[in-house]
Amino acid sequence: MDAKRVSACMKTLGDPTRLMMMKLLSSADYCVCQFVDMFEMSQPSISQHLKKLKIADYVKEERRGQWRYFSLNASCPEHELIKLILQQIPDSDEVLQQLRCRGENATC
Repeated sequence: MDAKRVSACMKTLGDPTRLMMMKLLSSADYCVCQFVDMFEMSQPSISQHLKKLKIADYVKEERRGQWRYFSLNASCPEHELIKLILQQIPDSDEVLQQLRCRGENATC
């Protein structure tokens, strides 16, 4: 992977919301409505973050009925770099724990 790709990856993951979305997606698939509840953001804002991750090819989107679920794209060239970055955030991270707690109450 060249420096340009690494730089673009770091820029995309440099946003705290997108970084935490990716960390959450490293352990489960999530629906847009779950992210809305977890991050306490509007649906359009969440969709814009997911769109950037999807354009970068870091996530995959799957329709299940009327809902859109997202998961990590293990076949993207940056996948190993992304895994290394996400490993730096421990599961005990306070923000991550708060997001997961809010996600337990999310309803689609």
